[in-house]
Parts: sequence; C-alpha cells; structure tokens
Amino acid sequence: MTGVRETKKKQTRKAIMQAAMVLFGEKGFEKTSIEELARAAGIGKGTIYGYFQTKSDILHAFCEDELECLHEELTTNADKEIPILQQMVSIYMSEFRQITENREFARLFMQQTAFPRDVDLDRHLANEDNYFKLLFPLFEKAQERGELRNDMELLHITGHFYGLYLLLVSAWLSGRIGTEEAEPALEMLFRQALEGLQPRPDQTPSTGTSHE
Repeated sequence: MTGVRETKKKQTRKAIMQAAMVLFGEKGFEKTSIEELARAAGIGKGTIYGYFQTKSDILHAFCEDELECLHEELTTNADKEIPILQQMVSIYMSEFRQITENREFARLFMQQTAFPRDVDLDRHLANEDNYFKLLFPLFEKAQERGELRNDMELLHITGHFYGLYLLLVSAWLSGRIGTEEAEPALEMLFRQALEGLQPRPDQTPSTGTSHE
C-alpha cells in the first residue's frame, strides 16, 4: 500500500511540474497563478500546497531534479577513468535535454539558476554546493591523469565548463544553433577549453589534489 501511495505522489508531483513548465513558458512566472497550475495539473489548489508552498519552490524542484539526473548520470557511468571531455559533454548534454523541452521555460530556468533572486539565494547556494560535490571528484581524477592543470582551484575549473554551457544554451535560445547542433558545438567548446587547461610540458601529473 505504501508503494502505491508513493507512486501516486510521484505522479502528482510530476503533473504539477509539467503544468508549471508549460504555463511558466506560455504566460511567464509572475502571471501564472496557483489556481491555473492546479487546473492544468488536474488537481485541487490545496493539493499543490501539499507539495509546494510557492511557485519558487517549483522552480527549485527543477534544480533538485537536475542534480538527481546528474547523480544518476554519474552512477550509470561510474567509471571515473573515462576522459574528462567525454564525461563533461555527457553531463551537460543531459542537463541541456532536460531543460530544452520548452524554450520559454528554459529561458526562465536559466535566469533563475544563473542569476538567482536574493530571496532564493540560500537555496541556490545549497544546490550549488551539492553540484560541486558531484563534479569535484571527477576533476580531481582528471588532474591525477594529467588531463587538467593541478594548479587550478576545482571551483574555477567548474566555472570554465559551466560558463561554456551557458554560452551554448544562450546560442540555442537565440536560434544561433539548433538542437541537433548542440552536442557537437558543446564538445568543440569544451575541447578548446581543455587545450588551454592542460598541464604545461614542465608539469607532471598530480598524485593527489589539495583544495580548500
């Protein structure tokens, strides 16, 4: 019986988030009401409050789902010896596919994650910390293999990849590249960054990485 209830809760949560993706994309975040979300999801208004207290909570749920997808991606491809370029393309393309089902929602979501409002800052920072915990071990392994410079902070390396990912999403939103062009474009950007991040000839691969 517990399994049935959990399945029903997951289905309801998914229905709310799918309705939000459509309505936030069509009407905008501010102009979408909880009542409209409830109607679109086929549930009562009170049911939504059982899952999300505010519309901002729904956006944060997308961030949390993104982290869960990243964790699943890393678990599925648990071999940390895979070249870092391949790992980063796989991770960020998984994120790209998740958010680009609806163009206007993707625009809103990226604004929220890249430029969070002050009222959402604490939750944003918590999500970022969890994000770093997933990515940093991959970078440490890549440093040990000599794929990345060992004199760079892991946070700065993350910034390189995330900044290029933002560039890709921006180009997609503006129509400069199509969905089918996204993966080769991202691979090219990451490859170019890695060429600049590789150790100098006088550097040797690290046997361990220390960072604060």
